[in-house]
Amino acid sequence: MSDHEAEQVRRFWEGLGLPGLIDVHTHFMPERVLRKVWAYFDALGPLTGGIEWPITYRQEEDERAELLRAFGVRAFTAMLYPHKAGMAQWLNDWAVDFARRTPDCLHTSTLFPEPGVETYVRRAVEAGARVFKAHVQVGAYDPADELLDPAWGVLAEAGVPVVVHCGSGPAPGKHTGPEPMARVLARHPRLRLVVAHLGMPEYEDFLDLAERYGEVRLDTTMAFTDFSERLAPFPRRALSRLADLGDRILLGTDFPNIPYPYLHQLHALERLELGDAWLRGVCHDNAARLFGLPGSREG
Repeated sequence: MSDHEAEQVRRFWEGLGLPGLIDVHTHFMPERVLRKVWAYFDALGPLTGGIEWPITYRQEEDERAELLRAFGVRAFTAMLYPHKAGMAQWLNDWAVDFARRTPDCLHTSTLFPEPGVETYVRRAVEAGARVFKAHVQVGAYDPADELLDPAWGVLAEAGVPVVVHCGSGPAPGKHTGPEPMARVLARHPRLRLVVAHLGMPEYEDFLDLAERYGEVRLDTTMAFTDFSERLAPFPRRALSRLADLGDRILLGTDFPNIPYPYLHQLHALERLELGDAWLRGVCHDNAARLFGLPGSREG
């Protein structure tokens, strides 16, 4: 990362009159787990759709955190997720320590459909978890599995957001798509669901859910970038709906696991031409209100 790159990112949000950025979709996890994730991307595995996916920010953990700070990211997440039973609690224990030594990271936890999930989700909330992550594609589970039902109830009651990769991009899974999450929301309409990647490629179906449920939000992770537009273009006819939901769209990037510079995600949002007020909400204010961060403003 050059100083010039950081300067360009800072110029973007300063031009909007913001105090910085809030990125709700960044990945920090135990290093040996992250290295396996990177190896999977390098190998063009089936869950990436066999697409060439070079990791742009392959630095050590502390360097990656410092890079986000250099960009002016005021708060970020540690999106971590299990791919099998018995792994979530271990990841959550790691996340407690990471949040303790990384105060600008929103304490992130995760879950998996397994016996005891309600207990460890409740324990994580009581320990200060600010956001959860669930990855339906990688975990290959139905989010409406009855084992998860009490855990969703705990999160809905506590008002803790959960970022869920539930869309079928970059490759469909057995339980991806809008229908499984629609069943979860029918049972837990107050769940603060954040649909990762705007639900790519089922964008309009997930916009339907956001219009139906007032606590559903969507993050911008990889959406509108040149990389994603080649594979799963966002339908132009739905831009007006995206504008109307402007107070529930949140900046996400997938840093560090992105195949292009961080700035490109910001420029991809800017070129939608939905206006500076929309950009201010997406890049900072909506997340600041959701997480009760200093400097939050009404839309």
